[in-house]
Parts: sequence; C-alpha cells; structure tokens
Amino acid sequence: MINPAKIEEIAKQISSNMPQGVKNLADTFEAKTKQVIQNKLSEMDFVSREEFDIQSKVLIRTREKLTELEAKIAALEAKLEQSDDTE
Repeated sequence: MINPAKIEEIAKQISSNMPQGVKNLADTFEAKTKQVIQNKLSEMDFVSREEFDIQSKVLIRTREKLTELEAKIAALEAKLEQSDDTE
C-alpha cells in the first residue's frame, strides 16, 4: 500500500498553503483530505511492493520448475522414441 506518511505530508503541504483566514480549519481539512485519499486508494486494486516481490520470486521459481519439467519430458520422449525404433 502507499506510505501513510506520504499521504500525511501531502495533506500538510495543502493545508500550509491555505490563506491565513482558513488556517483554523487546517486540522479538519487535513484530516478529511487524508481520510478521503486513503479511502479512495483502498478502493483501488493495488498490491504492496512486498507482495509484488514475493509473487515475482514465486513466478521465477515456477518458470525454473517448468523448464526442468520440459527438459525431463523431452528426455523421456526421446527415450520412448529410441525404444520404439529398436523394436
């Protein structure tokens, strides 16, 4: 998920750039902005970097296993063809 500290930093930047007359509403605005952004981001179908890295490693291992199995099948097929030729 996106870093909550980054969302908080963005909300603070927005509130610090408001006109002086609105400063007293900055805390409420910051909280509401943060809440809206977090809600919208949670609705999106994102995966964390950690989840992505884990799935990448799983995919690499799966590809390696597939390559091994393909080589074994090819060897067995070649063996089978040789035994058919000798009969």
